[in-house]
Amino acid sequence: MGERAIILLGAGGHAKVVLESAIAADTPVRGFYDDANQPALLALPDPPEHLGPLGEALEHPPILRAARPFIALGELNTRRSIIDRLGERTRYAPALIHPSSVVSASARLARGVLVAPGAVINAHARIGPHAIINTGAIIEHDATIGANAHIAPRAAIAGGASVGADTLVGMGACILPGVTVGARCTVGAGAVVMSDVPDAETVVGVPARVIARN
Repeated sequence: MGERAIILLGAGGHAKVVLESAIAADTPVRGFYDDANQPALLALPDPPEHLGPLGEALEHPPILRAARPFIALGELNTRRSIIDRLGERTRYAPALIHPSSVVSASARLARGVLVAPGAVINAHARIGPHAIINTGAIIEHDATIGANAHIAPRAAIAGGASVGADTLVGMGACILPGVTVGARCTVGAGAVVMSDVPDAETVVGVPARVIARN
């Protein structure tokens, strides 16, 4: 498979999207690590190889540092724990971009980013490491998405807006132009964020209001 092959970390539902995006983008997948007794990927007609338990691979970081891993788990806290555990020396796979998405030539995507089917990333947007730009999500011009953030299906981040690291923007939510949402936040599905949100807060509704501190 050569230098372009990637290894998936995780094999659940989100990994199915990652795998199909890799196949569509002609990116070979060498196999996956997962702790489940019956990983979801093994139920597919032609699954990649199960290379072993994820926990075991994480106990020996050099195994993954010698590969091109791609985090294929959807839960943000679990993803963050893997990122912190493997450290900065790990040579993660480049951004994985489904060919049905639209990504501006002036946008900048860090390693480990997933751009799922139908997503749009417009001019001069910046996407941090391991962020998920999920199905049909829109990142408008000059927007910034932090490391390991998840922009859920059909969510829209308007021009010049900013989403912090490890933040979840729920399905169909909107962040208006120039608004900043901090790190480790949760924006509920369908919410409309009209003003800045500090770190570690959960907001819901139209207009979005704080209901909890994470």
